[in-house]
Amino acid sequence: MAEEVDAVVIGAGHNGLVAAAYLARAGLEVAVVERRDIVGGAAVTEEVVPGFKFSRAAYVNSLFRPGIIRDLRLGEHGFAMIPRNPSSFTPLLDGRCLLLGPDPALVRREVSKFSTRDAEALPRYEALLEKAALFFEPLLDEPPPDLAAASWLERLAALRELAGVGLRALRLGPDLPRVLEVLAAPARRILERWFESEPLRGTLATDSIIGAMASPSTPGSGYVLFHHVMGETDGARGVWGYVRGGMGALAGAIASAARRAGARVLTGRAVARIIVEEGRAAGVALEDGTEVRAKAVLSTADPHVTFMRLLEPEALPPDFRAHVAQLDFSSAVTKINLALDRLPRFPAHPGPEPGPQHRGTVHIVSTLEEIEAAYRDAAAGRPSSRPVIEMTLPSALDPSLAPPGKHVASLFVQYTPYRLADGSWDDPGRKDAFADRVFKVIEEYAPGFTASVIARDVLSPLDLERVFGLTGGNIFHGAMTLDQLFWLRPAPGWCRHRTPVPGLYLAGAGAHPGGGVLGAPGRNAAMAALRDLRR
Repeated sequence: MAEEVDAVVIGAGHNGLVAAAYLARAGLEVAVVERRDIVGGAAVTEEVVPGFKFSRAAYVNSLFRPGIIRDLRLGEHGFAMIPRNPSSFTPLLDGRCLLLGPDPALVRREVSKFSTRDAEALPRYEALLEKAALFFEPLLDEPPPDLAAASWLERLAALRELAGVGLRALRLGPDLPRVLEVLAAPARRILERWFESEPLRGTLATDSIIGAMASPSTPGSGYVLFHHVMGETDGARGVWGYVRGGMGALAGAIASAARRAGARVLTGRAVARIIVEEGRAAGVALEDGTEVRAKAVLSTADPHVTFMRLLEPEALPPDFRAHVAQLDFSSAVTKINLALDRLPRFPAHPGPEPGPQHRGTVHIVSTLEEIEAAYRDAAAGRPSSRPVIEMTLPSALDPSLAPPGKHVASLFVQYTPYRLADGSWDDPGRKDAFADRVFKVIEEYAPGFTASVIARDVLSPLDLERVFGLTGGNIFHGAMTLDQLFWLRPAPGWCRHRTPVPGLYLAGAGAHPGGGVLGAPGRNAAMAALRDLRR
């Protein structure tokens, strides 16, 4: 059995749905094929425990591109954000705490408790990041200049584009060296240069390690830090929020927009291979024996799955395949979703429930030295003995996620290596033992927390790979290091979403501009496919 369409998209994650929506809006007949029975990829809402709705993988939003929200009119399809104020809460074992958020007066009061110097420096630091964001953001919304393109005409075009980037960089004036430092330096060096108080340094440093097998001392971790402050919520720069109804509501809104434009979204339809005929992508063969023939194939699977599993080896140049085989998919993350019978109670911030201590991200174990020690454990193949924990409690602001009086919590935990020096994540009791370790640490800051847990869903790096198709459990479809970004993502000469197989496009987070719930890879790949089809 076979059917024919203009374009077929592999994967109904947020990037795949964005690509499908733009292609369908351009008048193409589009089919999206998704392995799981629900849409969203890693941006899903799942009722793993009856009555409790979890953002099971991705759990907060800021990076999703505003232009896509406007183009697809996602508000008409039910998409809505809930801003968080305060945006973070860091309890300390000595009874103090630090609240940060979009309210300048609150932030100044909170930081001044630890350092008046830091309270004065923080607005200047944020102003620098604002300038850096204004410089970098245009680079997210279009493919980067391809300095390693095959033809000299393409390389000439890349030089012209690069010249434009250089002119914009010059407009940064004396801030240019500091912006470049953010791109290349270790986050620890940047934060220690700007601030003296450990609670502030440690809280800010967590953005530099999210999803990365790296410590704040790793060169390039400054870019990961910057990547996570580049977004906005309802126009407010750097503010992260919850999607009302969970992250799956964002995917649902994009799917609705794609369907309205004419795209078909088919779930429970796993792809077995990409069909290549006469050196060109010609569609996909599904595991049920069906073929979907198409002029363009857009894959939102990561580079390893796309090029090493869905394509026959002879379909790719040997050097390209060898490069993909060497890409870094190291994982550091275990995600734990919890059903709670009450909100955690923090002695460092007693008060009404829900209160400001429950609205944003709760940072547990967040001094620079603690983060470095946790990383050293993982580098030796051991789950961190004292893990770094980011806790969110979205039901404190969105009661629709849990039964009355109950709550949901997300724990984003590092570091947990994909490969363990001793045994495997599949060993009986391994995941539960690690979750118990996490709860024991939280108990130091919120006594009684363990007793509040009704049920738990523990996703090790191995589970993230199996459930969501993330090679190595890497949430970014490959490390966000300088050797795997911009014109090097996924490989030199192939940063503009096209691949060595004509008619095949990479549309997921493994393409530029990288990981996070951005939508930009899907849109940019769709634009590349449209340009080629119109030729």
